[in-house]
Parts: sequence; C-alpha cells; structure tokens
Amino acid sequence: MSPVVVIVLVLVAIGLIVVFAVIGMYNNFVRLRNVFKNAFAQIDVQLKRRYDLIPNLVETAKGYIKHERDTLEAVTKARNLAVTANNNAAAQPGDPKSMQALISAESGLSGALGRLIMVSESYPDLKANQTMAQLMEELTSTENKISFSRQAYNDSVMRYNIACQVFPSSIIAGSFNFQQAALWEISEAKEREAIKVQF
Repeated sequence: MSPVVVIVLVLVAIGLIVVFAVIGMYNNFVRLRNVFKNAFAQIDVQLKRRYDLIPNLVETAKGYIKHERDTLEAVTKARNLAVTANNNAAAQPGDPKSMQALISAESGLSGALGRLIMVSESYPDLKANQTMAQLMEELTSTENKISFSRQAYNDSVMRYNIACQVFPSSIIAGSFNFQQAALWEISEAKEREAIKVQF
C-alpha cells in the first residue's frame, strides 16, 4: 500500500470515530433529556392527584368552617394558580421560568393548605369527620409521593446538566442547542417545611 492510501484510510477511520462519537453524545443527550422529562411527568401525575383532592377537602370543610371563608377561598385560588403553573411547566419541563413559576405557585398552595389544616384543627366535628380524615390521609400520601418524584426529577436533571457541562460533550450540547434544565429548588427556608397533616 502506498503512503497516500494509508493516510487516507487513517483519516477516514478518524473521521468515522469522530462521527460515531458525536452521534453517541447526541443520543445520550436525547436519552437524558427524556429521562428528566419523564421524571417531571411523575411529579405532574402526583400534583394533579393533589389538585383533585383539594376541592373535595374544601367542600368537606365548608360545612364546618363557615366563619373561615377567606381561608377556603385562599386554598381554592392557590390551587388554581398552581394548576396553571403546572400546566405551563409540563409543556416545557426544565424551563427555568416555568419551573420558578411552578415552585412559587406550589409554595403558595402549601401555605394555604397549611392554614386550612391549622384552622380545621380548632373544629372538633370536622376532625371527627370520616371523609375529612380519609382526604387528609390521601393528601399526606400524595405529599410523600410528590417529594419522592421531585427527588427523582432533580437527580435526572443533575445528570443531564452534568452532561451539558463536561468536555467534550459540552461542545455537542452547545452545537445542538441542548439547554441546561432547571432543578426543583426551594429558595426560602419556610418553604422547606413539610405540611403537617394531623387528624
């Protein structure tokens, strides 16, 4: 074989290695992005379950907490804001603005639910209501599932973001417009506290 043929074959081999490496990195980004989108979908399922429980909780409490209309309205309003923010975030999981709006709306909903729970504790008949107790148990279970889903989402986003930042895959991420995804972070210490559900 002539030296020119050898050089051409080596260059072709190097070119093929580079092409396959780029394809592999691209496919890894697609896989990682789909993993974190799936993780967000799991949060979405649990949030929708919670959103569906809240109207039942409010309706059950209405009959007993007649003088606490502001609290009930605040829960309903916070739920509606959270549903809207969740729908926007579900359309673009990982988008920093959508995630921040969702985190903020969820914080408001958690605060409103916390106030409803505190108010309801001062009504013994409501505490004794079987439907209310069952709804509170379902809410507690759902809150735990949301917490686990958020952890899985953040783990998936972290793996994706690391892939976007390390060399040489960062070159591929920039070339194919793979943007870093936003974590589900809670900025205020007050928001980190879990809702205490006791009946």
